[in-house]
Amino acid sequence: MAAVTDSSQDIPVEELDRAYATIMASIVEHADAPHYAELAPMLGVEVERARRIMHELCAVTPGWMHPGTDWLGSFPPFNVQPTQYRIQIGERHGWFGQ
Repeated sequence: MAAVTDSSQDIPVEELDRAYATIMASIVEHADAPHYAELAPMLGVEVERARRIMHELCAVTPGWMHPGTDWLGSFPPFNVQPTQYRIQIGERHGWFGQ
């Protein structure tokens, strides 16, 4: 059986899932999203592929890139840019919600 892929980018769903989990873990750990150049070695892919993966994730999730850039602006439930919705868990803080 062939892997399910995205027709526009030909990125396997499993690769998108792994990237989603990696980005989410990075946000939880560092309170910031990785740039695609940082994401590439985390996924073991070329930098350009990591950029395409990030854009594709934003196309298939409620996340979005900051307009005109390759920077994540929002990756639900987190907002990468500061908002009035601050998140704190115990003594840890630094996240923003949508």
